[in-house]
Amino acid sequence: MKNFKEKLALVPTKPGSYQMKNKDGVIIYVGKAKNLQRRLRSYFTRTVTGKTKMLVEDIDDFDYIVTSSELESLILEITLIKKYDPKYNILLRDDKSYPYIEFTNDKYPTLKIVRNVHRKKNKNHLYGPYPNVLAARKTVNMINRIYPLRKCDKLKKELCLYYHIHECLGYCCLEVDPNVIESMKKEITSFLKGDSEVVEKRLKEEMETASQNLNYERALELKNMLEDIHTTLKKQKIDLNTNNSFDLVNYYTDNNYLSIEIFFIRQGLLFGRHNEIIPTLGDYSEEVLEYLIKFYDKGVLPNELLVPEEFDSDLLKEYFEIKVNKPQKGKLKKLMDLAEENAKEQLDLESETLKKDDDERKKALEELRNLLGLKQLHRMESFDNSHLFGTFYVGGMVVFDDFLPNKDYYRKYKISTDVKDDLGAMREVLYRRYFKVLMEEDKGPDLIVMDGGVTQVNVCKEILSSLNLSIPIIGLVKDDKHKTSYIINEKLERLDVSKDSKLFLFLTRIQEEVHRYAITYHRNIKAKGALSSVLDFVPGIGEVRKKELLRRFGSLKKMKEASLTELSSIVGENVAENLFAYLKEI
Repeated sequence: MKNFKEKLALVPTKPGSYQMKNKDGVIIYVGKAKNLQRRLRSYFTRTVTGKTKMLVEDIDDFDYIVTSSELESLILEITLIKKYDPKYNILLRDDKSYPYIEFTNDKYPTLKIVRNVHRKKNKNHLYGPYPNVLAARKTVNMINRIYPLRKCDKLKKELCLYYHIHECLGYCCLEVDPNVIESMKKEITSFLKGDSEVVEKRLKEEMETASQNLNYERALELKNMLEDIHTTLKKQKIDLNTNNSFDLVNYYTDNNYLSIEIFFIRQGLLFGRHNEIIPTLGDYSEEVLEYLIKFYDKGVLPNELLVPEEFDSDLLKEYFEIKVNKPQKGKLKKLMDLAEENAKEQLDLESETLKKDDDERKKALEELRNLLGLKQLHRMESFDNSHLFGTFYVGGMVVFDDFLPNKDYYRKYKISTDVKDDLGAMREVLYRRYFKVLMEEDKGPDLIVMDGGVTQVNVCKEILSSLNLSIPIIGLVKDDKHKTSYIINEKLERLDVSKDSKLFLFLTRIQEEVHRYAITYHRNIKAKGALSSVLDFVPGIGEVRKKELLRRFGSLKKMKEASLTELSSIVGENVAENLFAYLKEI
């Protein structure tokens, strides 16, 4: 550990952001402080353990930027974290965004489950989040069975099955009374906010009618729906004096781990809870704050946030621009205590498993680092391709930090239409990825993990050499049964790694993940339909142009019969030439 006594004496006592660097000058941690000198001194003058000890041992230098307020330092800290993605800052283990139910505000509304809510312009029609995905699906299915909402994404030219089974009003062909739609909107909105009275009444009436008509199967189905509503709402109901909607956050720490608990309260109902456990550096409220910013970056901010007493509520209020309160007594304080109790129980339940997993990953990283003679090993990138009978190639890149997937950095690649083999596809993906590294002056990963043997490693070396980049490479060689057999380095030498070791297991997990990611991307493209799939592989055609082509031609056959001039009128001359040539080949 270096002695920073003289440099620390020059650090001002003002607010700001600080950046810790390792021997290679790489930023490994970004933090903020009201008092920069006091915070920086704390790293080097107190006894540290766990993740903090690892950080301090890795620090070779530090920089800082003074700001005029703590809010400015927080904004700067988050900006630098997003830019540098430092090794020791929080990595969300649970990177899945929770689903919401969207009730669209269209002329003919639909009800559906959505995840990428940050892309939605109008968030007033979102209800959730639903940590229990099954509950969200059951709710959507139930409402769609009870109310004849529009079921299709686009209006069709003829009445479909949903109309004939009385689950749609035939919006595509028939005139529908706007008052009927408005009445449905009010009832459904009320139900999604937690008031089930109108829906329950409707279900009871329909159940009695079905029973009188001797339609016992339908009556039983409606009875089960009623029971589901009653059971769900009874479990969710919280005895509060208010029907306000808010998120409540608390945490518990022990043995260098931080357990964060979030309760989602909507109209007096507990929609669900979220828990995540992360290694801690000891600045608990600061780390929870950083975590919340990353967490809500993927979802929808509540109208109000309830936090523990030690939190800086004014700072949170300024940053999120929402109400932030700290319950001191009453039912809300009891709910805050309950969140802390849940955080403790979850940490007690998982701490041994987490510690064991962390230790195994550290040992595996150290073993691989020594085998390859690397100074540091943190980020790994891996690639795979997928295709359909030698056509429609796509590529996928996955990123792992310390053998944990970092899905924020996963990337998908559409391969040029003239590529007809795996190696050609791999060359294109590798070149595009590392040309970007070169142009953006990015350090790139510490290691590239190739899914394959000598040929794949040589292709990677060829691309890196053409770009004058030096990044270590390993290859996972498969046997004739397509199972990973052994590992080679960039010199094509076999590494001494046992198949029974944790290192071998962690590397094959990367291999399985990149394979899954590429195949899933390909399946998703194919699922859009044959014509849409073809257009996805033509350079220069995005969503807008694709919709125009689909609207104009409607089928692959008609598009293939179109002249270059006809295509040019929609997508422009250059793109039309690519499309025209590609259509002639398929």
